Amino acid sequence: MQHPTDAVFAQHSRRGRSVTAELKDYILSHELRPGDPFPPESTLVEQLDVSRSSLREAIRTLVALDIIEVRHGYGTIVGKMSMAPLVEGLAFKAVMNASGDMSALREVVEIRQALDLAMARDVVAALDGTEDSELAELVGAMQEKARRGRTFADEDGAFHSRLLARVGNSLAGQLISALWEVHTIVTPRLGIAPPDDIADTAAAHGEMLRCAQAGDLDGYRSAVVAHYAPLRRVLDALED
Repeated sequence: MQHPTDAVFAQHSRRGRSVTAELKDYILSHELRPGDPFPPESTLVEQLDVSRSSLREAIRTLVALDIIEVRHGYGTIVGKMSMAPLVEGLAFKAVMNASGDMSALREVVEIRQALDLAMARDVVAALDGTEDSELAELVGAMQEKARRGRTFADEDGAFHSRLLARVGNSLAGQLISALWEVHTIVTPRLGIAPPDDIADTAAAHGEMLRCAQAGDLDGYRSAVVAHYAPLRRVLDALED
């Protein structure tokens, strides 16, 4: 038999939990997926035993995290749970902390390279002995733009997204894409010009593809390092 004080303690423990936690538990316990609708506000208030103001504040918090989405004229649904909040936070942090040095951007570049190297074995295994016309076209577009002295951010991002799509590790793909987006947002805001040797970056993408399709893991890893070398040289020069 439960002691009365145990019941009181359990009730206070539940009330001590944030409404945001209650909403996240609701998503999990009801096995909701992105795009699935929530019940009306009145139903949630009753089921969660919370006030309307607390519920609305919790929804605003989870909307900012992309866990919940409010569609006007439709209702509240489970959000995409993307990396958008991470991208926004990291980009703002990098710009805010710049203060005359490039350490924040360097950290982003180092993590990007580390993730690319960590996924190297899986990428090579997935592409070994295959052909991928989309990746080849992206490499060709990057090399052509580099010859004309133009940047190729869109092709660069698409190339890395395509590589990770071939592996099938969605989390790694999302993280790498998120860091790439932070990189592309922060670089112009810090006034960093594209590397003079941007052609080397384009060539490195081609070498990454060639080595992956040839099953050359060491070559692929070397090409990954070469991919980031021009940007690292720019950062080194700015910090001198």
